[in-house]
Amino acid sequence: MELKQKIREIKDFPQKGVCFKDITTLLKDSQAFKYSIKSLAELVAEKKPDVIVGPEARGFIIGAPLAYELGIGFIPARKPGKLPYKTIEAQYKLEYGSDIIQMHVDAITPGQKVVIADDLLATGGTIFSTVELVERLKGEIVAIAFLIELTYLNGRENLSKYDVHSIVKY
Repeated sequence: MELKQKIREIKDFPQKGVCFKDITTLLKDSQAFKYSIKSLAELVAEKKPDVIVGPEARGFIIGAPLAYELGIGFIPARKPGKLPYKTIEAQYKLEYGSDIIQMHVDAITPGQKVVIADDLLATGGTIFSTVELVERLKGEIVAIAFLIELTYLNGRENLSKYDVHSIVKY
């Protein structure tokens, strides 16, 4: 299946010069969505992960069905104030400032095999903060999986010590 045909491109969003990759058009196509999740599952299944971690919010859209497909648990990484129990946090840079992502202190058991899943790899900033949280909880990151990779932004270079997968590349 040619997934690029299912992804809408919106020029100059969220700012001039950016060509936003809108996955809502892929998500509403049941066959494309199913194919995407199955494709990601095939890429990471051999790593035998125990859990999937997905950062808010689109990491939930990709990570939760991926965990379901693999028959394993899902762990959300959320913005401050969204998780009800004790948390750890990591800060990451945005184009105009920074933000924080958190996980429960008991989300990962030391030594658990973890796949981090998100919708898009750009520069790697958001995902690197998720990596930091997993490693602080002593999880073993066996793969990082993305629906889309913007290769021209070289985010993969920031994650070079990890097994990184993507199924659509621009």
